[in-house]
Amino acid sequence: MGAAEVIPFEEVRARKQWDTLRYQLHERFDQWLDTLETQWDKPPSTLSEVTATVWALRQQLTGGITETIVAHVQRGEHDRTQSPCPRCNRRLQARELVCRTVETMVGPVQLERPYFYCRPCRVGRYPFDEAVGVVAGCKQLDMQKAATQIVTEVPYDTAQSLFRDLTGVAFGSERLHTVTNQVAEGLTVVDVAPSREEITRRVAAVAAGRWRRPVVVLGIDGAYVPTRPDSAREPQEGRRRTRAKRARWRGQWRDVKGFRLYLLDEDRIVHLLRWHQVQTEEQLGEALRQVKDAGVLPAEQVRLCVVADGAEWIWKHVQMLFPQARQVLDYYHCAQYIHKIAKAHYGPSLQSLEWAEATMTRLYMGRLSAVLGGLRRMQPTSDEAAQAIANGWEYLNAHRGRTHYRQLRRGGYPLGSGGIESSHKFICHVRLKRSGAWWYETNSNHMLALRCAKYNGTLDQVFVRYQQRLRKTSE
Repeated sequence: MGAAEVIPFEEVRARKQWDTLRYQLHERFDQWLDTLETQWDKPPSTLSEVTATVWALRQQLTGGITETIVAHVQRGEHDRTQSPCPRCNRRLQARELVCRTVETMVGPVQLERPYFYCRPCRVGRYPFDEAVGVVAGCKQLDMQKAATQIVTEVPYDTAQSLFRDLTGVAFGSERLHTVTNQVAEGLTVVDVAPSREEITRRVAAVAAGRWRRPVVVLGIDGAYVPTRPDSAREPQEGRRRTRAKRARWRGQWRDVKGFRLYLLDEDRIVHLLRWHQVQTEEQLGEALRQVKDAGVLPAEQVRLCVVADGAEWIWKHVQMLFPQARQVLDYYHCAQYIHKIAKAHYGPSLQSLEWAEATMTRLYMGRLSAVLGGLRRMQPTSDEAAQAIANGWEYLNAHRGRTHYRQLRRGGYPLGSGGIESSHKFICHVRLKRSGAWWYETNSNHMLALRCAKYNGTLDQVFVRYQQRLRKTSE
């Protein structure tokens, strides 16, 4: 006789549990088929008829399946009879089961769970909710995350319509607004930054097969967005049957200061990190310090380069935080000064264009001293020309060490700040600069933080943080 096969008890139990779950899921599917049968008086004749009916009933099926799986997996929590008090550790006895229905992306899910209450501490809890990861409110995290991804791209009213049409689930615009601000509350640049491991991986991919360390560019710049004062939040009393008056508040264009870190990979850039906020220069400097202290950038594996215009506040923070970085004055901002001088001195003429092109060529070749000397020798034709020449000379002279463009090109460094300019357009302008939009500063910063997280590839970790914050609040 052959030896008997030994089957582990755990395997037998797992097989039995799976058979039980299969049976329950089959029962749930049969219930859905009964509902489907009532919807079709006669068999459908076209694909569109089939898809329309299944689409209308899909959440009843997927929500029911989810409900069955959760009830099966969490049977121990469902049948729990005792639980310690979170404050005094007193042993509590289970009360009656309380039913709760939550909304998810796969449909409504009904949960039955025991309730525990400590009279001395006046504290109640649902261990089942904690085990399943249910958050306060009807709409759960998967819905909130999907809604946030849409809201960061389009206005709230449009997001509401898109969410309903694409998912079949209703999500009011006011609720969308509330969820967005709750998720983004308290986000810092470190919260939306990729991990050091992820950035190191991107650096290694660019550095593969090259004899020089790749260049990481830090671009810093500002852009204006429309804001409204906090006083506009105050409700205004009005009389019935009277025409509404124009809002008394006035909008203000505020400066969004931001920075972007990206790799140069020949004719393309590889994004690493961006951060934009309506903030002061001190706050931006603090954000840069947080990035440096967090160590997300492998400084020993790259050549750091800072590209910006001539704003004094930018270079002050760069010199303090990244003194070893290669500093580059944006070549195209220099061009603006040169063309302004040419227009003021020569007027709209061919000579004006020839002088501007010749001067920019000298700059491009790294001959700044020749350019400064030429500006000194110019005889202004008007007061406007004299002022333009003086401004241009002071601008270029103040940034002598940042205009070695020939040497920079040989080292593989960029000459322009297009990376941060495009980041401002993409992150700030696309979402915040819409017709009739005036943002409260707090709300604009929340939206900017979420857009940065989305395009940094860190929205998942933002929601992990949000879930942890909700869990602490409920304790």
